[in-house]
Amino acid sequence: MHASSPEREAVERAILRAVRDFGDAHDRMSSGMKLGMDMNITDIATLRLLIIREEQGRTVTPADIARHLRISTASTAKLIDRLTASGHVRREPHPTDRRARSVLLTPAAKAEFFRLFGERLSAMRTELAAFADEDLEAAARVLDALGRALDPEGAGPDGPVRLRTAGLSGSVVERPLPGGHGAGDHAEQRMR
Repeated sequence: MHASSPEREAVERAILRAVRDFGDAHDRMSSGMKLGMDMNITDIATLRLLIIREEQGRTVTPADIARHLRISTASTAKLIDRLTASGHVRREPHPTDRRARSVLLTPAAKAEFFRLFGERLSAMRTELAAFADEDLEAAARVLDALGRALDPEGAGPDGPVRLRTAGLSGSVVERPLPGGHGAGDHAEQRMR
């Protein structure tokens, strides 16, 4: 823990303002995506959750969606029915629990999501290219810590979060992020 000083407090306020502004920009982007995909914000949040969890190698059940969105199981069933009917998700048997079902994105949903989000993702990567690896690693640790502070239940229970970095040689180095949660959770950064 660092001692408080006026300079430190100014930097902390600047970071919190930047996070707030990023959240505001993300909200506007999500609103644009819901219009582009003709969906409500809960549908978009579900697709985003499924994309993130798939990237992490984690299976998603209807109960996981209900917990994440903080909605009832009845509302979750209607949401999944709606996304299934529109061709965005499919239900499959859970890979390890015969009593449960898993929810997966369809290839068409992934293509549609990335068609709408791809330009913004590319713009963010362009912005990241200006920063040194060490700066990006520090930013990943800060964002991970702030994410845990906002949503302590959102972190996975499987161990430390790991930062995967691809260096100039193209080799991938994995190392734990301090205070991380969830072995399946990766803060992945393409450095160059």
